[in-house]
Amino acid sequence: MHLATPPSVICALSRAWIDGPSARAGATPALASAPSHSREIAMHRSRLCALLIDCRTSDLDQAARFWAEALGRPVDPEHPGTRGNYRMLETRADEPIVQIQRVDHESRAHIDIETDDIPAEVARLEKLGAKVVNRLERWIVMQAPTGQRFCVVRVQRPGFPKNANTWT
Repeated sequence: MHLATPPSVICALSRAWIDGPSARAGATPALASAPSHSREIAMHRSRLCALLIDCRTSDLDQAARFWAEALGRPVDPEHPGTRGNYRMLETRADEPIVQIQRVDHESRAHIDIETDDIPAEVARLEKLGAKVVNRLERWIVMQAPTGQRFCVVRVQRPGFPKNANTWT
């Protein structure tokens, strides 16, 4: 559901906002002056973040070269995400991240959904029928009702909340 609430109010609202004055002790001036009806609406934003290509392989660099050629996006060896079991492909600013990762399970592809409120996004997706598979330190692995796995992650790409959906 999209809100008609001004961005100055929407940007900083979180689940803690509806917990009362003690939770708002550190509120920003924009929120402190927000109309009282806005304080009762918990909202968050999310958007497609990344395509991850999971590869069960002993040669991750070879797998990354294949996908780089297949997608026309070179491997980005300088990207901070290119390390250990991960290789990042160069993508344009308005494109989702493409990451090749070494895994122990069968090879497959999955998406990441980035959000400014992981618990709220997980709850929204659970209401749609998704199930939590694994809660990790920085992300949640979920499974769609049709069996596909995907992750809910903190904001990763620049420009957020551009092209993000606003949910209540």
